[in-house]
Amino acid sequence: MFDSERVKAAVTELLSAIGEDPTRSELAATPTKVAEAYAEFYKGIGIDETLILADTFEAEHNDVVILKDIEFVSICEHHLLPFTGVAHIAYLPSDRVIGLGRLPKLVEIVASRPQLQENLTAQIADALERGLATRGVVVVIEARHHCVVSRGARQPEANTVTMATRGVYGEAAARAEVMGLINK
Repeated sequence: MFDSERVKAAVTELLSAIGEDPTRSELAATPTKVAEAYAEFYKGIGIDETLILADTFEAEHNDVVILKDIEFVSICEHHLLPFTGVAHIAYLPSDRVIGLGRLPKLVEIVASRPQLQENLTAQIADALERGLATRGVVVVIEARHHCVVSRGARQPEANTVTMATRGVYGEAAARAEVMGLINK
């Protein structure tokens, strides 16, 4: 459970640890503001992401469903800095589909935890496979990591691309067809 008071105390300590005066007027509200931001950044902790997929509809057709350019913000678990980007999701239903608005909600829930991009990609694919009993899933994520942008390598234009495939999309030919549609 999120503990706002502990976050505020930790931010106050962090400000002191870097040599700042946490009581300085410009910093006085910082612990509260960071606690509010962290409550939003980490709202996916402890939530079963497959619950968002529970409200399904019978599929009249079993053709691929693709939703592209789902924007997200997540926090890198290595540096606690944001990474931002888009997710592209394709799934091949068995006999059930979900409303398209559920896919961005799924991405939001899974992204709202300390994450590695590779794990984020796999967790979205796994949730769709488990939650919908799909015949196949492809998840592609393109993201810009602020730890790469603002420190270390300092590559402001570098993007990372990850992909997870499940079911029939583990086969190269089936995956190539869907990737062609995603890349249009």
